[in-house]
Amino acid sequence: MGGVKGDYQDLVDEISVLLGTPATLEDRGFGLIAYGAQGSGIDFDASSLDPVRTRSILTRRSTAAVRDWFEGFGIARATGPVRIPAAPEAGVNLARICLPVRHRGTVLGYVWLLDAGDGAGPTEQQLSAAMEVAARIGALLADEAQAGADLTREFRTVLSAGRAPGAGGTQGPADPAAVATALAALRTELGADADGLHTVVCVAPWPSAEPDDAPSPHTVPGAAAVCTMPWRASSQSLAVLIRLRATGVLTPALSAADRLRRSPAGARTAAGLAAPRRGLAELADSWYEALAAARAALAEDRLGPVAQWSAIGPYRMLTALPPRASRDPVAQELLAPAHRELARTAEAFLDCAGQAGRTAALLGIHRQTLYYRLSRVEQLTGLDLDDGEDRLLLHMTLKGARL
Repeated sequence: MGGVKGDYQDLVDEISVLLGTPATLEDRGFGLIAYGAQGSGIDFDASSLDPVRTRSILTRRSTAAVRDWFEGFGIARATGPVRIPAAPEAGVNLARICLPVRHRGTVLGYVWLLDAGDGAGPTEQQLSAAMEVAARIGALLADEAQAGADLTREFRTVLSAGRAPGAGGTQGPADPAAVATALAALRTELGADADGLHTVVCVAPWPSAEPDDAPSPHTVPGAAAVCTMPWRASSQSLAVLIRLRATGVLTPALSAADRLRRSPAGARTAAGLAAPRRGLAELADSWYEALAAARAALAEDRLGPVAQWSAIGPYRMLTALPPRASRDPVAQELLAPAHRELARTAEAFLDCAGQAGRTAALLGIHRQTLYYRLSRVEQLTGLDLDDGEDRLLLHMTLKGARL
């Protein structure tokens, strides 16, 4: 993919030089692909970085509000340049010219140009020449989209063949030959990256019910492959294969996970990271770990919003259980809304290894209050909190309830 990225950058720089103004290329989902660099005689200063452009460059994605604002000018249907006025109230301090990037009638992205609006902007002849470059970008995006669709399908097939946390068993194609074929194709698509060190990142939930609504790998630094996977009901999670340079250096994966989980608007989102592995033979296991870590991060605030499989403790076992298995009837009454404080007290007591002093300090209550609450817990559950096995059962049940 490195050569492809370089091609995009060269074409964007060509437009920037041609028009004498900074240019930015985004895919049709407003994910940043490339932006015009300073230099080449272009007057490029801090004033050209209004909040929208700055956010796009720094986070590689525009907000939903900005996307709606620009799409309101018909850019998805346009076949030629579209001029968009400034709107300081929306963070758009400078006017824009949008060059739709199309291929065979389909919009695949947008080239954005800053427009001073003083009549000194690019001429129609210059814009026409820039549209010819945009058409070359469109052809490149179309070729990559086809290759990306194959890569996405193969990546999803391989991930689906593994264990499914919380589902108690396996998911995916019944025919092992289909998985083997997909794995071989994935190795071919990734080339040298296939044998390298990597981890898998899970972002959940991903706020789209569309199975193919995932960012392109080139919009996620360090990504080798991206696809959506089932989450709950009709919702999706996002799976990302991230290249690593060293086993103990997870910075690329942590950065990608944090940026991706912040991209969606609305629902609370968390991310999980699998243990680093070399090669693709255990890719399905990596997905299992990443998904389990994301579930743990959503269940336990102290683990998130980005959790590593190696750090989720008992959730490594709990996420492997079918949903009903962790709902032991012994705690049914304790988990009722009316006893929420008692359940919190019991969990804190067990987290503190049964040490009353630590628990009381953690909860900010008197020891006698703690003892009273624990006696009520024993009455509601029928368990003896001086018994190790009873403690273990209650502890796992309370943790499981978070999932």
